[in-house]
Amino acid sequence: MLKGKLFCSIYKSRRKAGMYLYVDRQKGTGDLPDVLLKQFGKPVHVSDMILSPDRPLARAEVGRVMDDIRIKGFYLQMPPPPDEDMFMADGHPDKPAGPDA
Repeated sequence: MLKGKLFCSIYKSRRKAGMYLYVDRQKGTGDLPDVLLKQFGKPVHVSDMILSPDRPLARAEVGRVMDDIRIKGFYLQMPPPPDEDMFMADGHPDKPAGPDA
């Protein structure tokens, strides 16, 4: 369904680090589902950008982002999975303590 370009606004969540919401800039966040906003929290504007099939995104497939915005009215980018190497690093607050851990 990729067609042309799409001017979008990007918002971050105050509730979940690394969670972002992409919406059509002209429509904004006014028509987003209540259930989404309850989980996402009040959107904090980060930036605006032009999405184009020939400009890849770092953490999402641009075609999917564009299609979701056009069909659903938004694209929700979830946080990346935790880095296993960082999790196992000494001093990580979630790493189990003790010699058998």
